[in-house]
Amino acid sequence: MNSLKDRVAIVTGASRGIGLAIAQELVERGAKVCITARKPEPLAEAVAELGGPDAAIAVPGKSDDSGHQQEAVAKTIETFGRLDMLVNNTGINPVFGPIADVDAEAAAKIFAVNVLAPLAWVRQARDAWMGEHGGSVVNIASVAGLRTSPGIGLYGVSKAALIRLTMELAGELAPKIRVNAVAPAVVKTKFATALYEGHEAEVADHYPMKRLGVPEDIAGAVAFLLSEESGWITGQTLTIDGGSTLGGGL
Repeated sequence: MNSLKDRVAIVTGASRGIGLAIAQELVERGAKVCITARKPEPLAEAVAELGGPDAAIAVPGKSDDSGHQQEAVAKTIETFGRLDMLVNNTGINPVFGPIADVDAEAAAKIFAVNVLAPLAWVRQARDAWMGEHGGSVVNIASVAGLRTSPGIGLYGVSKAALIRLTMELAGELAPKIRVNAVAPAVVKTKFATALYEGHEAEVADHYPMKRLGVPEDIAGAVAFLLSEESGWITGQTLTIDGGSTLGGGL
């Protein structure tokens, strides 16, 4: 379990849910982490859960804010001396309904956070460390980016763009920096409760594995893609969906 010993990561949107589970998995494998999210208090609790300042630091801020991105990268390198891994986990979906009716301002915000912010984080990591020393990036996409996703269509479009961004960056940044993505189906987090709350058994019945995902299902796959165990993998999107894309529901 020391496959990431002495490696350092930034995980965005990691005060809870998938992001926190990823940070926990990386720490268990020997890495140090910087976690980000908007609110300082949940971040402080997450740092304590991860083992305190010897294992983790937190930098609060908005994921799509360039000043926050610069601060997080700078503090990570100042504290731990390097930056080997980046997980772009932050994502938003502030609307539900037909894609043609989404407010233009909301649409712009979805793309700013879900697509342009990951690009900016990669640029910051490349310029500060990875461009010279190498590294690996994992973007958290969604099965909504692989097929139609009624009610969350624009979110799905943004995740499709993130998947394509992963491919483009992988081609441009190789061989120094590997860039991959994962595309989860419904995972039991606060972010996704509207998709299953009150009818979880019914939703899960559409999955061949007969259950919804949990954050730990995603964390192990992300750690693999960040590690040298996947050293010849780049530009790929790993679908993690309990078999739902075999023909089941969202």
